[in-house]
This record gives sequence, structure tokens and C-alpha cells, in this order.
Amino acid sequence: MPHRPYVIDELISAKAIAARIEHLAREISQVFEDTDKLVVVGLLRGSFVFIADLVRELKLPVEVDFLEASSYGNAMESSREVRIFKDLRGTIEGRDVLVVEDIIDTGHTLAHVNDYLKTKHPARMKTIALLDKPARREVDFKADWIGFEIPDEFVVGYGIDFAQRDRNLPHIGKVRFTDDAK
Repeated sequence: MPHRPYVIDELISAKAIAARIEHLAREISQVFEDTDKLVVVGLLRGSFVFIADLVRELKLPVEVDFLEASSYGNAMESSREVRIFKDLRGTIEGRDVLVVEDIIDTGHTLAHVNDYLKTKHPARMKTIALLDKPARREVDFKADWIGFEIPDEFVVGYGIDFAQRDRNLPHIGKVRFTDDAK
């Protein structure tokens, strides 16, 4: 395996993530219990593991779609310029929608996506993020559900990457740079 100039310290275990998702899915299922089908919109790429586990726990008929938006690229800091690279394949007009994000940092991405999707006239739309980093918030946006609030640390794992690495970790870990990275 190639050397990486950082180590990853476990922040949230796979077991804690699974338990939290089970709890969140029960709440979401109650809120949308009267829906004929919930359109679960995952924000690529970081949310794909979270969305897969979440939809398996929902006690609702679901349809899954994806939107790719980013303000990061390969950087550790948000550029604050949100770009949509891939739009939804289906329609959400008049439908119940749950937008799934991996992490809310500055808030720019989810706020932009939320405003964008509202222009498509969903019946109801709610948001969920696995992680929330409120210390970094620059935009007044709060998701309807949060998995975990975390400190201002750069994290990877469970679908979240650093320059397209470490998405496959089963837990959330914080990145700590080693001396040879400097």
C-alpha cells in the first residue's frame, strides 16, 4: 500500500454509525409515513455509503436518485463556489424528497442544493446529513436530521474522502498529518 503522509484516528465507530442510522430511519419513516414513495436524493460522492445504509433501514417505499455537487474538488477547504456536475435523472415535482448529504461544513453546498431543488417544486423536502461541523458554518442552514455533530477536524471514511482516498473505511476517522507531510 502506498505511503500516505497522514494517519487516521477513529472518531466514530462503524457500530455507532449503524445504531444512529437505525434511529434516524425510524424518525424519517414516521415523518413520511403517508408518502406513496419517498425520493431519496443522495449528494455524490460522499453520501453513497450513508444513503445505501439509510434506505435499507427506511420502512417506506423509496426511489433513489443522485445529484453531484461540490465546493471542494481535491482540496481540504471549501472554495465556496458550488458547482452541480450531475443533475437528477427523475422528476421530483409534487413528490416527497429526502436530500442526503455526508457532511455539512460551511453549509454552502447543502444550502445551494436545497434552493436548487426547491425550484423543481417537490411536495415536501427534508434534509439529512451524517455529520455536522457547526464551527465552520458560513451559511445559515440547518439540516432536518443530523447523525453526529463533530469538531472542526478533517475527516474521512464511510464514503467521505481526502483526494479520492479512504472512502472505504467502515468508520469515520480524523486525519492527522505526520511530520514527513510538512
